[in-house]
Amino acid sequence: MNIVLGVSGSVAAYRACDLTRELMRRGHTVRVCLTDAAQRFVTAELFEALSGQPCLADTFDEPERGRMAHIEWARAADLVLVAPATANTLVKLGFGLGDDMLTTLVLASTRPLIIAPAMNPTMWANEQVQEAKARLEARGAIFVEPQVGEVACGEVGQGKFADTHSLLAAVDALGTRAQRLAGAHVLITSGPTREPLDDVRYLTNRSSGKMGAALARAAIALGANVTVVSGPVRVAYPQEATVHSVETAEEMLAAAKSVAPNADWIIGAAAVSDYRPSERFHGKRRRSADDLALTLTPNPDILAELAGIAPASSLKIGFAAEPSPDLEAARAKLVRKGLNAVAHNDVSRVGLGFDSDQNALTLVLADGSTVHSGERSKLACAFWLFETLLDSHVS
Repeated sequence: MNIVLGVSGSVAAYRACDLTRELMRRGHTVRVCLTDAAQRFVTAELFEALSGQPCLADTFDEPERGRMAHIEWARAADLVLVAPATANTLVKLGFGLGDDMLTTLVLASTRPLIIAPAMNPTMWANEQVQEAKARLEARGAIFVEPQVGEVACGEVGQGKFADTHSLLAAVDALGTRAQRLAGAHVLITSGPTREPLDDVRYLTNRSSGKMGAALARAAIALGANVTVVSGPVRVAYPQEATVHSVETAEEMLAAAKSVAPNADWIIGAAAVSDYRPSERFHGKRRRSADDLALTLTPNPDILAELAGIAPASSLKIGFAAEPSPDLEAARAKLVRKGLNAVAHNDVSRVGLGFDSDQNALTLVLADGSTVHSGERSKLACAFWLFETLLDSHVS
C-alpha cells in the first residue's frame, strides 16, 4: 500500500521513525507529513533518509513544482495514518479545520484514515477531544486507542501512544478489509423520491440519504465498485461512486434497471414513495375554500423488479423502516420481493433512522434467523451489514 504517515507534535513523534521502517519492511511505500510542532522533535531530513521518499513539512511544500502536494499525496495514498495525533491535531481533524499541510491533506483525502492519539490523560478525556473523536469515527476513521501508562509529563492514565505492534495490526486489518468486496459491483438505491402534485408541490418523505451514502462509503472501503441511484438529497456521496440522480420512483427504476443485470449486490436503501398522483396538475393548483381530493396510484416495486432481473448469484438486500420493533413486515417484504435479507430499523426510536447520523439495524435473513447491530453510526452500521452478510455466507 501507499501510506501517508502524518506525525504531529508529541514527544512520541520519535517512535514514528520505527513505525516508518516497520511499515516499509512489510512492503508498504511510506511518505511522511510533519506538522510544525512535530519538527520540534523530528526532522523532514530524518524521515526522507528513512523512507527514501520526500517529506512534507510546510503547507506550501511542492516536491514537484506546479503540482499541489496535498492533493497529489491525498489521491495517491491508499491509507492515511496519523501517528501520533496530538489533541490539537485531533480536534482540528474532527471539526474539519485545515491550517497546515497535514490537516489540509486529510481534508483532501477520501482514503481510509487511521488515527493513533498520544497526549496527557486529562487532555484525552477532554469533552472537545472526545467529541472530535466521535465525529471522526462517524465518518469512518479508525482509532488505535492510547494505552494506559505513564506519559511524558510523568502522569499515569490513558494517553500513552500505542505500541508499534498495535499500529501495524490496524494497518494489516484495514488492508485485509479493503479486499473483501474486491471486484464486486454494488448497486445502491438511496434517498427519497418526489412525486409531483403540480409544478410546485410534491409527495415525499423524510429520508436524508445518509444511510445510502454510508453504504456506498463502506462498500468502496471494502474494495467494491459502487453505483448509487439517488433521489434528491443534500448528503454527499463518495467521489469514487457512480451516482445517478433522479426525482421520481419511475425514474429511479429506469436508472437502476440499466445497472442491475451486472450487479453482484443490490441494496434497496431508498425510501420510495409507495404512491404517486394519478394526474399531475400543470402549473400551480390554487387554494380554494373547497376540500381537495387526490387520487393516488401505486408506484412500481423497485426492489422486487430489480431482484427479478439481477443475476441469480447476486445478493438482494432490502431495508424496512418501520414505526415499531415488530419484524413481521420485514419478514413479509423478504419473501414478497425475493430477497436474501432485509435490514429492519425502528424509526419510532428517538435519535435513530430518519435525519440522524445513528441507526440500529436488525438483519432478517432468508433462513429466518436475525442478527442485531446495536446502536451505531450509520457508517458503522453499513460496515456491519456488509461484513455480517459476508461472514454468514448468505445465499
